[in-house]
Amino acid sequence: MNELLVFVCDGAPVRGEIVSISSAWQAVLERRNDPPVVRRILGDFVGAATLLSASLKFDGTLIIQAQSKGPIQLLVVECKSDLTMRATVKLSVDASKIDPNATLGELLDAEDTGRLVITLDPSDRQPGQAPYQGIVALQEHRGTVIKPVTSAAEAIALYMQNSEQLDTRIWLASNDTHVGGLLLQRLPDSGGHAHLDPQVAAEGWSRIQALGETITNEELLTLPPKTILRRLFLGESTENGVRSFPTRPIHFSCRCSRSKVADVLRMLGEQEVESILAEQGAVETECDFCTKIYRFDAVDCSQVFKTELLTDATRLPSSGH
Repeated sequence: MNELLVFVCDGAPVRGEIVSISSAWQAVLERRNDPPVVRRILGDFVGAATLLSASLKFDGTLIIQAQSKGPIQLLVVECKSDLTMRATVKLSVDASKIDPNATLGELLDAEDTGRLVITLDPSDRQPGQAPYQGIVALQEHRGTVIKPVTSAAEAIALYMQNSEQLDTRIWLASNDTHVGGLLLQRLPDSGGHAHLDPQVAAEGWSRIQALGETITNEELLTLPPKTILRRLFLGESTENGVRSFPTRPIHFSCRCSRSKVADVLRMLGEQEVESILAEQGAVETECDFCTKIYRFDAVDCSQVFKTELLTDATRLPSSGH
């Protein structure tokens, strides 16, 4: 199962999504050797990124990035509007030293330094135009009380509340073979459900949330989205029915390429690259996402700077590799 299902509720101002990822998730893990607790957090963010990407209104990429001074130094998940995704994580300590029962806060919010950044990057973004970014601290401030965010689901819901002003509930689960997720979102009253009485709309949102809260991790990890949809909303009446759309496939896909690495070398500068060549005999780099190795010897590097493998007119954006 590598599919995402979108649905809408006719009797309530609610849209929802259910995601199930198996082989695409395993393609991420087969290139990594992280502790189980780190894999679970990475898997939850993979599920979240896929759910959020399904509602993109442009051709482009959604990026979830978390940085901290904790054991997880950097976590990045990228999902394009066509639901191709990749993910990576970097640890600041030896993996064997990570507490197997560590919480998200302990891994990602050491010293209250953790930050979650969600970037929306259209593929047709003009040069000099910055992508949209929303930043969420991994603590929730409720008056004078500071409450640590304990899960990826809670972090994403906080982001949606603060950045998109949309009431959102999200349930995420992951293990070594599957990632599953459910997202419920209350639509603006001025949208397609504007005909609903405000009280009816509020009651409908509460009712659908209550049904969503019955979902279990086991169901998210073992059942196809269509089966989950039927189980959750079996009791909805015809007039309050739930309509689903065709499922969309999800794939693992890395965007790294030799030309993008060449762009990075140009950014380093010829003097720095020559210094690396003198010390190591070649410039070698490994993609953080797919572990593919790119090697540039002295002849290759000479071509990079003197003949420019890609002209300025055709060069791809050098947003990492």
